[in-house]
Amino acid sequence: METVERGIVRDGYKVFDCAGEEIGIVTSGSPSPTLNKNIALAYVPPEFAAVGTLLCVEVRSQRIKAQVVPTPFYKRPKKIAPQAVSTA
Repeated sequence: METVERGIVRDGYKVFDCAGEEIGIVTSGSPSPTLNKNIALAYVPPEFAAVGTLLCVEVRSQRIKAQVVPTPFYKRPKKIAPQAVSTA
């Protein structure tokens, strides 16, 4: 998931659905300098794991919004091999 609101999600934080029911826990999270976003992984029931689902994470007693996004968060572009130059 990635945060929609300002806040850094860390491991051990509680995950809630939009109704306020606790549904899971964050396993890892940190700011991503490559993506310029705050990202996290969490255990949640399958019905809340669909891409685009809005969730809330409790960060320092405040709930911030986060959205489920596809993984991997980042894919490196494939390197293209240089073309061979013939001298014939």
